[in-house]
Amino acid sequence: MRLLMVAPEQFPVPGGGSVEICMLAIAKKLAKQHHVTIVSRQKGGSQTISRIGHNLTIVRVPSGSSNRYISSVLRFMKGRKYDLIQVDNRPYFMAQIKRAFPRTPVSLFLHSLTFVPRTKSINACLHKADLIIANSNSLQHNLNKLFPAQRHKIRTVHLGVDTERFKPSGRRPSKRSCVILFVGRVIPRKGVPVLIKAVRKVRKQWGSATLLVAGKGKRAYLGELKRQARKQNVPVKFLGNIPHNKIHRVYRLADCFVCPSQEHEAFGLVNVEAMASGIPVIASNIGGIKEIVKHGHNGYLVAKYKKAKAFAQYIVKIAKNRSLQARLGRNGRMTVKRNFSWGNTASKLSVIYLRRAMK
Repeated sequence: MRLLMVAPEQFPVPGGGSVEICMLAIAKKLAKQHHVTIVSRQKGGSQTISRIGHNLTIVRVPSGSSNRYISSVLRFMKGRKYDLIQVDNRPYFMAQIKRAFPRTPVSLFLHSLTFVPRTKSINACLHKADLIIANSNSLQHNLNKLFPAQRHKIRTVHLGVDTERFKPSGRRPSKRSCVILFVGRVIPRKGVPVLIKAVRKVRKQWGSATLLVAGKGKRAYLGELKRQARKQNVPVKFLGNIPHNKIHRVYRLADCFVCPSQEHEAFGLVNVEAMASGIPVIASNIGGIKEIVKHGHNGYLVAKYKKAKAFAQYIVKIAKNRSLQARLGRNGRMTVKRNFSWGNTASKLSVIYLRRAMK
């Protein structure tokens, strides 16, 4: 097939945006069987066209605003033919592309509910999609409830991880201290204040524990978190924004990974990255996370995720029992290799897209 993938307007490909990272990883796998073109925004100094291997092309077009970007995308597409077009996370872009290319199947790949509020205009956009791909069963379930008229066209395709890059470090954990890791955007809904309180309880119950926080956040909010940590006597290292091509090194520093999200997570890719790295995961039992983390097998799910005590008890359990830590880590990596590789993601997408293109 000849596939076109249209990225959102905010970040370039390659780039640091989570959607763009996923798109490129999937495209590289799809390109083993199909001709794939990604259209992305321009960034100063980047080439207009670049190629990866024989079958993957990245085209960068002018942006600056949503309207300018989609106009640039449509201008590039004019006169070209594709067997299927995938638009990520932008229902309005998808609808405009479908209007311009009514005979070509168009898929909307959704990574969250952020860009699909329940409005008449969004419903009208989704009506134009030939397929809607959700990155988890949880997201599909929510979309079915919000837009019941579209449920016949919604499919689930889980995201993945590079299991060669994200892998166990082989280091022996200390028997006297525990390194706890958080990776993600440092914003209120991600629950870092709950985690700081949990680490305080861990230190009281067990002993030495350090928290690493990798991710970007607004200066004022980071300052508030640092003040909370000092007040509670919790040693926290804020590592800032780590480029994704280096983030695998950070996972190797940790004894356990904690994802204390306070609101719905459609998928939770950081949990998969941690599991691929052989680290036990302790995560809020929310959204699509429970499709990844199996309680007691490769990590722990926290039902009372607004309570620091609930996270602390599992951190202490892992810190006290290094054989348990190792077993959970091994099981997590096996889970990822079996179910959450980028190869699996691309294979499932390929089957869905081939069926639609052949109709």
